[in-house]
Amino acid sequence: MSIPLHEKRILITREENQAKEFSEKVIQHGGKPIEIPLLKISCKDIPENKQQLQNIHHYKWIFFTSSNGVACFFQLANQYKWMSNVFDKIKFATVGHKTAQTLEAYGCKSDFIPSIYNADAMATEFTARYTVIDEPLLIVRGNKSREVLPDWFTKHKIRFDTIEVYETTYNFRVKDELNQLLNQNKLDFITFTSPSAVEAFSEMKDGQIRKNQVFVCIGTTTKKRALELGITNTLTPEQFTIDGMLEQIIDYIARKG
Repeated sequence: MSIPLHEKRILITREENQAKEFSEKVIQHGGKPIEIPLLKISCKDIPENKQQLQNIHHYKWIFFTSSNGVACFFQLANQYKWMSNVFDKIKFATVGHKTAQTLEAYGCKSDFIPSIYNADAMATEFTARYTVIDEPLLIVRGNKSREVLPDWFTKHKIRFDTIEVYETTYNFRVKDELNQLLNQNKLDFITFTSPSAVEAFSEMKDGQIRKNQVFVCIGTTTKKRALELGITNTLTPEQFTIDGMLEQIIDYIARKG
């Protein structure tokens, strides 16, 4: 068995359904995952979404900035019994390869993926490649999604609509368990895969974190939010994926000897 993680204890804070894949990869690399899901994701079955999905054929492009958005979008589409062939004439933009893989699981292919996996690169690179956009776009969002895409499209006078298909809330049921772990000071790495996870962590933690605690952020947007909330000892991979996070941890351990 591979042991580059040397049985380091790695806290995984992402939503429960998504934590398993991360944990399995930690184990494969010889680490010890500890799952404390700080977030809960729920799809939004509301009349406005049903009506919007009924008009989906009006859009030439659909933008997804997370796997959660893909999953809830198609869950609602299936629930409303929307015909899948309507998507044959629609193109899809996804924020990264993981989101694209989730899209493929529903039988659709991503037509655009930015070189850097965040909404800022998604916005600038898309408009650089597609200079003429006549039909309105649809942005699939969650309640905590940033305003990067809407602001960019508004600035460039590109018509768009948004649909909020999922809600992210804090999972306060794990607060006591989280603080018990923090008080034991036995966590080698704490991982964040979204700004929302950083916010939930800051909201739930009691007391101070030990000065040498290492945090690992999946990308620059998450790192920025961590810095804003006073979390400074962070690692960020070049490739904004959980594999990239693990590679960064392994490199850190190797450097420390």
